[in-house]
Amino acid sequence: MSEREQDRPVLGIDIGGSGIKGALVDVCDGRLVSARERIPTPRPSTPEAVAEVVARLVRHFDYQGPIGCAFPAVVRGGVTHSAANVDDAWIGAPATELFAAATGCPVIVLNDADAAGVAEMAFGAGQGRDSTVIMLTFGTGIGSALFTGGELLPNTELGHMELNGREIEPWASDRARQVHELSWKRWGKRVGKVLRHYAFLFSPELFILGGGASKKFDRFETQIEVDAEVVPAALLNEAGIIGAAYAVGHRHRGTILIGEARSVLA
Repeated sequence: MSEREQDRPVLGIDIGGSGIKGALVDVCDGRLVSARERIPTPRPSTPEAVAEVVARLVRHFDYQGPIGCAFPAVVRGGVTHSAANVDDAWIGAPATELFAAATGCPVIVLNDADAAGVAEMAFGAGQGRDSTVIMLTFGTGIGSALFTGGELLPNTELGHMELNGREIEPWASDRARQVHELSWKRWGKRVGKVLRHYAFLFSPELFILGGGASKKFDRFETQIEVDAEVVPAALLNEAGIIGAAYAVGHRHRGTILIGEARSVLA
C-alpha cells in the first residue's frame, strides 16, 4: 500500500457468532474514524448469508477499497478450515472469494483472535514487545494469538489443547464461568492454571487477556500466579476490527508488517 493509500481509512469487519461489526479505521494510528455498525449474525450463518451481511456493511459505509475481515475459524490461503460458532458449511469454504464476489472489493480474511492480537501488538498492550507474547480472548470460547520477535504464528487455537485430560476451552472460557456459576475467584484460579500450562510450553514474557472477561480483570487478577507479566487488552471490543483493517494496510508479499517485523498472514 502506498503512502497515499495509507492515508485513506480501511474498512475492518469482525465476524462473530452473534454479531458482525464493522468500522472505518485509520491504519496508521489504530483509531476508528467512524461509528461501529453491528448487524446480527444471520441464522443459519451459512457462507452466502454471512457474505450478504458483509456486503450490507460495505454499502452502509459507502465504501470502495480493500477490506479486512476477522473470522472465527482457522484460515489458510483465504479458505476457512473450521467453524467456531458459525455454520459447518464454512469448513473448506473459500471465504476470500465469497466476500470479494459479494462486495466487489479485494478482501483479506484472517482468524479473529489473530486479528485482535495484531491490533494489540501494533497499538495496544503488546506495542514495542519483541519477545514471546500470547494474546488470549476469553469469551464463548478461548481464542489465541502467539507472537515471537514481533511475528505472528497464525491459527494457534490454544483453547483446544488439553490440560489434565480435558479440553481447556469448555473448562476455562468465560462461558464456562457463567454456565458453571463460578465466582471470579474460582474462575481466576482456572485461568491461572491455563496460563501456567501455556507458560511451560512457550515461555512468554507477556500474556494479554482480551474478550468480555477482560473488562473485569481486577476481579480475578490476584488469582493468577504465573512467571510472566499478565495484562488486560487495551483495545477491548475494537481489537478485531482494527487488526483486520491493519492487516490490509500493512500487507506486503503475503505478510503483515508490525513495526519492522513481518507477521505471516495465513
